[in-house]
Amino acid sequence: MHNHLIFDSSIGSQKPNSLIHSDTTCPFCKRDALTDIFDTDGSIIWLKNKYPTLEKTFQTVIIETDECQSELSEYSKEHLYKVISFGLNHWKEMIKTKKYKSVLFFKNHGPLSGGSLRHPHMQIVGLDHINYLDSLHDDHFIGVPIEIQDGVEFNISKYPRMGFYEFNVIMEAESGLKTFAEDIQIATHYILNHFNRNCNSYNLFFYEYAGKIAVKVIPRFPTSPLYVGYSIPQVSNHTDYVIDKIKKLYF
Repeated sequence: MHNHLIFDSSIGSQKPNSLIHSDTTCPFCKRDALTDIFDTDGSIIWLKNKYPTLEKTFQTVIIETDECQSELSEYSKEHLYKVISFGLNHWKEMIKTKKYKSVLFFKNHGPLSGGSLRHPHMQIVGLDHINYLDSLHDDHFIGVPIEIQDGVEFNISKYPRMGFYEFNVIMEAESGLKTFAEDIQIATHYILNHFNRNCNSYNLFFYEYAGKIAVKVIPRFPTSPLYVGYSIPQVSNHTDYVIDKIKKLYF
């Protein structure tokens, strides 16, 4: 079975890209001109994606803030909790409609993340014919613990999906939402500020799996050729060093 999405290149070529062209006018900053809005919470807006590049999908965007140069790792705790809760709730709403084979919830940040706009945003995408759960395995979330608190495990993956370093944050129940959000923020802040001086990009990928909510926080670099050509992930031998550094910086 082939799990391939068809990308509409004609629509893709129309998308504004502020990560490549710094003089690009940010469409998310023109809030009065936004259309097809589904819901708002203060400065957070959920709306239909104006550039639906993926065929047989329903693409939506969450604009996280009205501050274009802000970033999730910098949010106040109050806004952080609000953004993560808002996103999870609407992701679950789309899942519950049962209109889609599965629903993706993810975030791109930085020039190597696959994103095109600097303004902080997430995406929720309903897939008509692909179930992302088919490619998930239990060992994708097994890792060396950094912190376990309030029913939330924060770890570094032992068996990463793509390779090298992947941070997992796994929440047993909604009661752990604040810790879940804080651990995501810690991982993104560490990646952008302490992980590697050349790292300016990351992805968040959310999963509903085994009765839990999990997110992978993945620092992005040029992709390993072994993964591109052979789908063979690599694992770093400096995991203990990274764990010790995060504990000293944040806990």
